[in-house]
Formats: sequence, structure tokens, C-alpha cells
Amino acid sequence: MKNAFNHDGYIIIRNLLSKSEVENAANVVECNETMQRFKFGVKDTHGNESAQITWNQPGNDITGLIARCDKVAGTAEKLLGGECYHYHSKVVLKDPLAGGERAWHQDYGYWYQNGCLFPDMLTVFITLDKTDQSNGCLQLLRGSHKCGRIEHTLVGAETGAKIERVNELLKVCPLDFIETEPGDGVFFHCNLLHMSAVNTSDRRRLAFLVAYNKASNNPVKEHHHPQYSPLKKVSDAELQNCDVLDDMNGKGFLDMENSKTLKEQTSFKKRQ
Repeated sequence: MKNAFNHDGYIIIRNLLSKSEVENAANVVECNETMQRFKFGVKDTHGNESAQITWNQPGNDITGLIARCDKVAGTAEKLLGGECYHYHSKVVLKDPLAGGERAWHQDYGYWYQNGCLFPDMLTVFITLDKTDQSNGCLQLLRGSHKCGRIEHTLVGAETGAKIERVNELLKVCPLDFIETEPGDGVFFHCNLLHMSAVNTSDRRRLAFLVAYNKASNNPVKEHHHPQYSPLKKVSDAELQNCDVLDDMNGKGFLDMENSKTLKEQTSFKKRQ
């Protein structure tokens, strides 16, 4: 698995979460009032919009235990080769017939701006709904993490990689459409180019993402995501037996309207 991750830039683990874990996480995201209060929209270049909720600390609810459990956090540590901490989590929702496109980008394209000196980081993309090409599944350029960091700029209201560079990489890197069932997880390197298209189906597409940073890669400046603090991991059995599903205490939800460093990054990209 580690060799595949290093070679391709990602691995897929089918049935990473059980059916009950998926259902509990989806119910919390859909129904919890605190979660919904911090939802914000991201418009693509065509005016379509997807919704997002982001938080900085895992917490003790079902989403927090997923981010802290052995099969998720422990796997991330094995792939990155050392202790990791929770950098942030988020959910991304694409509504039927409307959910917007996410432009080609590398996560390190903007984490670099946050003072993370090395690309010792990854994201775990867990689908809470079935995903396929019609509802905007994840698309990855296999092996593109080996090209290093690409300059990023604003694409609509989001951050995207310079399209000239992406177009050249599309000629030499295989394009993989990652179609998944609920509970499948994709672990991908922070320099891997990825995107997702508009949801043209009559089905929702809900995904839960957890980002990890290696403990040795502590950001050198304060920003809108946390610096290193030890991750209190839990066993997979603790996740399975979680009975406090929607405790939102201490999760540190991101307020997009009032984040100083996010505004500074947006201003910088506009000047570019």
C-alpha cells in the first residue's frame, strides 16, 4: 500500500467506514445546527455552487472519532512515515443538478502559503454517498505528485493550479475517475493534482475529508489552521461504539468571512 501511495500518489481503501459509521456521520452533517451555521458556498467559474463546512480540531463527535481512529489516522501515519496531527476536516456537499465544479489543484498549493515547509501532508477523502462521473466524483492525475508544487491562483472563488501546467500534465499522467460506494476512502498526497466536475445527476454527493500534517512539519507561522498538537487517537472499536454522535464542543469551525489569513491569501492571488 505504501509503495502504491508513493508511486501513484494515492490509494483507495474500500469499506473504510462501516454502513452505520457512514449513516451516523451523514446524519450529523445534515442535521446538526452548529454544523449548518458554518456552512458556506464556493462558486465555480460557471456560477454553480458547492457547500462546505470546515473545522480545525477533530472533537469527540462521530466525525472526530473517524479522524482520530486507527484505520484512518493510523493509516495516514504509516503512509507519511511518522507521527501526524489533525490539520483540519471538512465536508463538501454537491446538490443534485447544481453542485459546482472544483478546479484542478494541489492541496499543498495553498498549504505552502500557510508556512508548511515540506509536502509531508495528505488528505483522506471519504465518500458518504455513492459517487460516479455523473454526480461529480473525484478525479486524480495519477503520479502528478512527483511534479512538485505548481503555482496557484484564483479560479472563480476558489484556488486552482495554473491551467497551462495542468494541461501539459494531462498529456503524460493518467486521468483516474474515482467512483466509490459510501464508506470508501481515498488517501492522497498533498501534491497530487485533483478536481471534481459539476453534479449533473439527480443525486446528492456528500464527502467528508480529513487533512493530516506530519508532526515534524509544524507550520512556521500562525494561520487559519492549527499548528502541531498531539493527536489523541482512538481504537476502531471506540469509533464503532461511539454513542455521542453530535457533540460540537471544541471543534473550532472556520469562519470564512472573518479569517484574516484567508483574506490575505485571496488578496495576494488577485494581485498575481
